[in-house]
Amino acid sequence: MDYQLLLLTIGVSFILAVIAAPLLIPLLRRMKFGQQIRDDGPQSHLKKAGTPTMGGVIILLAFTLGFLKFSVLNTDFYVLLVATLGFGLIGFLDDYIKIVFKRSLGLTPKQKLFGQLLFSAIMCFLLIREGHSTAIHVPGTEWSFDFGGWFYYPFIIIMMLAISNAVNFTDGLDGLLSGASAIALGAFAIVAMKATSQPSAICAAAMIGAVLGFLVFNAHPAKVFMGDTGSLGIGGAIGSIAIVTKSELLFIIIGGIFVIEMLSVVLQVASFKTRGKRIFKMSPIHHHFELSGWSEWRVVITFWAAGLVLALFGLYINEGL
Repeated sequence: MDYQLLLLTIGVSFILAVIAAPLLIPLLRRMKFGQQIRDDGPQSHLKKAGTPTMGGVIILLAFTLGFLKFSVLNTDFYVLLVATLGFGLIGFLDDYIKIVFKRSLGLTPKQKLFGQLLFSAIMCFLLIREGHSTAIHVPGTEWSFDFGGWFYYPFIIIMMLAISNAVNFTDGLDGLLSGASAIALGAFAIVAMKATSQPSAICAAAMIGAVLGFLVFNAHPAKVFMGDTGSLGIGGAIGSIAIVTKSELLFIIIGGIFVIEMLSVVLQVASFKTRGKRIFKMSPIHHHFELSGWSEWRVVITFWAAGLVLALFGLYINEGL
């Protein structure tokens, strides 16, 4: 497998997204699929109310066509497809309920958790049938620990839940998640090449093209939002690629931006419940910088730069220190 195939996949998915967006955005607008803004969010975001959402459909459509076109069909392919489209479906249902009932919350936490557990369990079933390794490798070292299926599969289920929600938390500013995910997926495409996992590399490439094509319309000021349809689908793709390529722990570095976003929420909630005080002006942490006086575009560019540094550092470690 060579980089030319990856570039071709990126290019095709990018073009598909760029073609699909102008067709679907007016349709979303006519159907009044507008974004409901959180009452407790930054006041500057209130002007975004009504911007078409569920644009993740554009991402998933372009991704699926690119992935089907260029990937070989094996167990890894189905694991990646189930994770991406399965989690994307959960996001779609969540977005649909928000829009139809005109509220900022869609599926209940229990409903969303059930869906995530269901598709994670299907992933595990496919991986077990394939004889997937249950060893966990420590990046940058020769160390690996095989805890067996009784530990490993519950671990990757929790991992999928954590990654999908961490990626979802990152989707809060115009273009933030689109750019950050493209950077992380670029690093994982290289990891997949080294691991000789053709479906994982193509999955990453197809998603890169799809999110970059979407970014053309999602950059500030956004003409469309991806919604949970896109963010959960992207999270499913990133998490499943990390699992299939046996780079589970490497995600902590390559996906460091997502980890930081999720930790900011966890710390904020824990601090408020135990001490009655907030650590940040608002979480996830990108809102803290907004409320500190940073422009939305400055926050996005800074987070992209930090994501790039972390991705490069993760690749460096993956080569062995």
